Formats: sequence, C-alpha cells, structure tokens
Amino acid sequence: MDEAVKEIDSLVYSTLEKIRAKGGVIKKGINEVTKALERSQAKLVVYAADVSPKEIIMHIPLLAKDQNVPCVEVRTKLDLGKAVGMNVGSSAIAVVDAGEEAHSLEDLVGKIKSV
Repeated sequence: MDEAVKEIDSLVYSTLEKIRAKGGVIKKGINEVTKALERSQAKLVVYAADVSPKEIIMHIPLLAKDQNVPCVEVRTKLDLGKAVGMNVGSSAIAVVDAGEEAHSLEDLVGKIKSV
C-alpha cells in the first residue's frame, strides 16, 4: 500500500478521534451520512473500502462530489468505527460539526485535496 494512503488513513482516524473527544458532531452509518449530505450539513465524509456489497455505499462519493464536500476512503470499517467511539465497524461517517477541532478538520481536508 502506498505510504501517502497510509498517512492519510492515520490522519483521518486521529482527527476523527480528536473531534469526537472534543464534543464534535459525527453522523455514523450510510443512512445518516446520506441524510447529512442531502441536508448540506456534512463538512467531511469518510467511507470504508471493505464494505460489502459495494453497491450500498457507491452513492456516497457521488453525492459528496455533487455537494462539494470532501470525501475520503479509508481501509477498514472496523478502524473507522473505533475512531468514532464505536465497538463495531462503521461503513461511513460524516463530520457535521468539528467543534473545537475545526482547525484539525481544515488541515485534514487540505491534505486530502493535495493527494
């Protein structure tokens, strides 16, 4: 796996953990993420590469692009779930409000766009 991809994955997980710890608002699950995008609430969308079947998540990147919301894929839904405080995996999450960690979210979005 490419080093840049691993670095982005790690940065995504650590940023999500910070946002959650500081009381940010994160929507979890494909339905919640879809609603957040449709309501123009999402600031960042993250989805997992290991979702099966792929069809259930294929609309997320397209909807994010339509809404001009940064969207990034990470390796596993288990790691994504852990990053947002769940004991199970999460196929997708949307950051609605980064709270005190708005600067961390901006840094992450900048790095995502540069890759």
